[in-house]
Amino acid sequence: MKRYPLCKSFQPLIDESSYSRFSGRNNVFARVEWDTQAAFYNKRIHSEAEEIISRDIEGYSRIEYERSRAAWTVHDLLGNHFGEEWTGRHSHRRVRRPSRETAGNPEQMAKRVKEAGRYYGATLTGITELDDRWLYTHQRDGSEIEFDPELRYVIVMATAMDPALIRRSPVFDAATTVGIGYSRMAFLVSTMAEMISSLGYRAVPMANDTALSIPLAIQTGLGRLGRNGMLLTPSHGACVRLCKVLTDLPLLPDNPSEPALNEACLSCFICAAACPVKAISDRKQPFYETTSVSNNRGILRWPVDPELCYGFWVKNGTDCSSCIAHCPMTPPPDNPITA
Repeated sequence: MKRYPLCKSFQPLIDESSYSRFSGRNNVFARVEWDTQAAFYNKRIHSEAEEIISRDIEGYSRIEYERSRAAWTVHDLLGNHFGEEWTGRHSHRRVRRPSRETAGNPEQMAKRVKEAGRYYGATLTGITELDDRWLYTHQRDGSEIEFDPELRYVIVMATAMDPALIRRSPVFDAATTVGIGYSRMAFLVSTMAEMISSLGYRAVPMANDTALSIPLAIQTGLGRLGRNGMLLTPSHGACVRLCKVLTDLPLLPDNPSEPALNEACLSCFICAAACPVKAISDRKQPFYETTSVSNNRGILRWPVDPELCYGFWVKNGTDCSSCIAHCPMTPPPDNPITA
């Protein structure tokens, strides 16, 4: 894989002497399956859900739980195809397979791709050249990641979650909009990959697999890295989910966000105070130290402790979005949802 020049906005944040590509095997969700030394070994997010439902606590009812789980349906149906080259699942619908010349020049096609993203329901769409530093070395299942260097362009799409539901975190209804976000991600990357494949180019749809979404999103200019370890977009804060498509379709890249860190986070500690297990740092300045093997090394930021975070998810019976719910950059609900 060819190494492209490090994005300017990241140059001050990367310690080249200690940074290396991250393995998906060290993702906290993967470690549940193999890391026998971890306190959360063999504990799935929903392992305590039944016991929590039995307590008859507001926000943790059976219907709210099943509603949140059903929201993941589209994502889970497509899951096996993430990280694999898309070969035109619906080629039988085409009159003919067009030649690559139909794509137009990179600037025109970038506009068309963003237009397609908007049509398909993406809240934001950005384009960057792939920097191989952001590729995982291995997927969560341990399989090695290798890509053809011709697949050099990345289309990053963000889909907004419902701020009214997010603000209910950590109850089950907040998890519903998270699941809907993941199902929308699956729809976005599959439709975008199908369009690109139909034009005669290669496309690899990706959710959270294969490459780090947040650095790639920052390189497109969609937002900056926040204290809570998430992408903070100007319009929706961290109330978004990210997905991407890797392709050899020539595209004009966007300009990155500079600086890469959100400067407002230097003086704002709201998400750190809101975290129920203090997994978010309350230090003013970002730092290089890590909290866990599930942090990749060599990056100047506020590293979130994923082990504390995941441990709370298990106790909660579902995921938690309290750091997003309390972030000042999360937009107010347009249409508050009532139970």
